[in-house]
Amino acid sequence: MPSPGGCSRRTGADLQDLLVIGGGINGVGIARDAAGRGLSVTLCEKEDLASHTSSASTKLIHGGLRYLEQYEFRLVAEALREREVLLKAAPHIIWPLRFVLPHDKGLRPAWMLRIGLALYDTIGGRRSLPGSRRVDLTKPPHRGVLQDRLRRGFEYSDCWVEDARLVVLCAMDARDRGAEILVRTECVALERHPTHWRATLRSRDGTERTVEARALANAAGPWVDEVARKALGQGPPARLRLVKGSHIIVPRKYPGQHAYIFQNGDGRVVFAIPYERDFTLIGTTDQLFEGELDSVTISPEEVRYLREAAGEYFRSGIAEDEIVATYAGVRPLYEDNSARNSTVTRDYAFELDTQGGAPILSVYGGKITTFRKLAEHALGRLAPQLPMGPKWTRTAPLPGGEMEDFAAFLWRAGERFSWMPPEMLLRLARAYGTRIDKVVGTADGLDRLGDHFGGDLYESELRYLVEEEFARTPQDILWRRSKLGLHLPAETERRVADWLNEQGGDFA
Repeated sequence: MPSPGGCSRRTGADLQDLLVIGGGINGVGIARDAAGRGLSVTLCEKEDLASHTSSASTKLIHGGLRYLEQYEFRLVAEALREREVLLKAAPHIIWPLRFVLPHDKGLRPAWMLRIGLALYDTIGGRRSLPGSRRVDLTKPPHRGVLQDRLRRGFEYSDCWVEDARLVVLCAMDARDRGAEILVRTECVALERHPTHWRATLRSRDGTERTVEARALANAAGPWVDEVARKALGQGPPARLRLVKGSHIIVPRKYPGQHAYIFQNGDGRVVFAIPYERDFTLIGTTDQLFEGELDSVTISPEEVRYLREAAGEYFRSGIAEDEIVATYAGVRPLYEDNSARNSTVTRDYAFELDTQGGAPILSVYGGKITTFRKLAEHALGRLAPQLPMGPKWTRTAPLPGGEMEDFAAFLWRAGERFSWMPPEMLLRLARAYGTRIDKVVGTADGLDRLGDHFGGDLYESELRYLVEEEFARTPQDILWRRSKLGLHLPAETERRVADWLNEQGGDFA
């Protein structure tokens, strides 16, 4: 069986152009872009890809409507342009979503919402998505869902994304272009030399190897200051404000495929979004985080905040015993001395240090929507030290996204896999796009997909995730590469763990 993730093991010291530390969206974005420009790249991630912030987002590709109030016009415009780029690059894991914004008297006035949405429609050069419009909340599908005081509102477009899958696809693309992707491999030591960095990387089994690289990209997210201190001694001044965002998942609260965006009296907004067919995702919060980064969980105060915020709008409210799952992540925001956590900039910034040796570029802030532009700008900062090819990612599809239209692709897949139940076909097509053939292989029936693990999970998919998508544990498979953990019984996790152990690979 191939080594998980499709990477062969190497020993000794290897000279690379670029070492990337961090397997979140910014790290894999930089690795992908750099590999496509002809650079030799190694990326190390101490846990799984997207194991922290990048799998704990609200899962939106959006401009950030509320950032207009903070005069973040450049950030919003860039994000809206990227929304169009990413929608074309990965139409299987990114798709349009309509958002309904109820007008609530006493909060933002209707004229302000209209002006904000008009600007939102135009500032990013919208092309493929429908614009905003008024909506009557007394008619279906909103009647009976929202409270009676809510009579009118507005509707606008943004996009949904499978956030952890976006990270994995970027890592796959980087690997396919020559990068080495090392998961569950921690950078434990860094030595700076005039012409290169010398890094000691340690895998979960304790094996160490040395990598030498002409430049270092520090994309460690919440750990970016820690890595900078490891590299530079005392390190630069702290640049981070760590802000926790938490979400709750409840059974489906309303029919339809639209999302709601609810205004709160504290000036924040909370989203309610259709999730995994049977659920509604509600979030997020903005809470200053000062705890242990390896164990981030939702607090009782955040649960209460989200329940109360949604309860101000939904007729039925949210009972605590309705909550079926929660998740939380820490945003590594660039410290701009904002008075409130919710108004700290979501823009990104770089600290480039070239004094005293090889360059190190530390990445601060950013949002999932702008990861591709962040990568371009990061490589632009390193270009004087690392001659490289031209920009290329704007028009390049991500793995599985080589299609013009998802609906047409799904129709053709249905003809080829007519023996597959429709819900299973839709899930696999959404998850893997044109690479569904690699998942299914030569099977011509469910009984040819290998052992059955419950629901529509079969051995052939597990094997694909291990061999192609860097998966090592049941959590990687059931909660990050998919959300099957919400749909399958708890015993499935044990069965998947047993299967992984039987394969004899290096599984943590």
